[in-house]
Amino acid sequence: MAFEETPAERREVTVRRAPKYVPFLTLGALVGVVAAAVVAYAVPGDATFDPGAVFGFFLVMFAAAGALLGAALALILDRRSVRRQEHAVVEAVPESEPDTDPQA
Repeated sequence: MAFEETPAERREVTVRRAPKYVPFLTLGALVGVVAAAVVAYAVPGDATFDPGAVFGFFLVMFAAAGALLGAALALILDRRSVRRQEHAVVEAVPESEPDTDPQA
């Protein structure tokens, strides 16, 4: 079989490192949970309130606030990555014949 040469196709692409939002949201919520535990159990409070109820109350508030702060941080990093993007030229590689080696 004769190998047929075709002209290579060239394209200009943009390369940047964008953050994934879910890990930032999760980490922010987990930091909020830890902050709620510290506020509920380490800080002396009113004896009329159960520490578990105080923890549950602060858990909702701090986890939501932590997730929002994590999202804000991800957005800031995403905007930074847009400014630091690079342009590159890529060229298509012609397909080779399939490997017929039975040991592979």
